[in-house]
Amino acid sequence: MHNRKLLNIELGRVSAEEYRTLPDSGIVVVLDNIRSAHNVGSAFRSADSFKADRVFLCGICAVPPSAEIHKSALGAENSVAWEHFQNTSEAVARLRSEGYMIVSIEQTENSTRLQEFRPQPGMKYALVFGNEVAGVSQDVVDASDISIEIPQFGSKHSLNVSVSVGIVLWHFCPLVPR
Repeated sequence: MHNRKLLNIELGRVSAEEYRTLPDSGIVVVLDNIRSAHNVGSAFRSADSFKADRVFLCGICAVPPSAEIHKSALGAENSVAWEHFQNTSEAVARLRSEGYMIVSIEQTENSTRLQEFRPQPGMKYALVFGNEVAGVSQDVVDASDISIEIPQFGSKHSLNVSVSVGIVLWHFCPLVPR
């Protein structure tokens, strides 16, 4: 069976300007003190792929413009709106005031397995991803409406944060307007 790869012009890509005019998905990615600019860039790229409305960069996160962010984001830092906050709690408070459900992606005593969580149309979700070593800050976990974990079965029980962003956003993509 012949299965030709699609050309870039056949993919239906939109420009960064067009992306910002698309209907909102109700999804915001919050990065809690991510130390690697590569991971920040990869999060932007996943946010663009799955139509997150914004990325909130908190604490020590690198911010655009940055050559290292651009290297992994491939320009997605120009399509997805972003803001920087001195601390994640400030970002979470703002999103709560805007009506978002605060969702920490973290392994906790009472976390819900990702496959058991059903995103609801009409709801707005702020998805908080934590530092590569420490995870989501405990004060942010405490302020969250729910903690969701990605089930893992190996010896590490730890995924790179950029991988986690992609997995979780894919789970939420039924909310993305088509």
